Amino acid sequence: MPTFGEVVSSARQALGLSQRQLAARVKKEDGKHISPQYLNDIERERRIAPSEDVILHLAQVLKLEPDYLCGLAQVWPADILAKIQHSSPKSVHKAFRAFRKTLKQKK
Repeated sequence: MPTFGEVVSSARQALGLSQRQLAARVKKEDGKHISPQYLNDIERERRIAPSEDVILHLAQVLKLEPDYLCGLAQVWPADILAKIQHSSPKSVHKAFRAFRKTLKQKK
């Protein structure tokens, strides 16, 4: 399975963007752009996963599914986390079973 950084790097290269160009299009929570060095560290797995906001901006610019990137980064989307926090353990278990079934690979 590819890593978060590998997917970001591959998608960036497929769009013909340099790290500097992509960094200039992705903003953090404070509205400032990420630095090319930060993006380089993400792509080379030298950083922990970025925030959900950064992941969502990366997904938008790179034309990737945000939930896929969140999954690779091991970051819970805020809307899912809120639902988990307000659900019963049984409901959460049922959702995870359905999730696993959906992603089960055919042999």
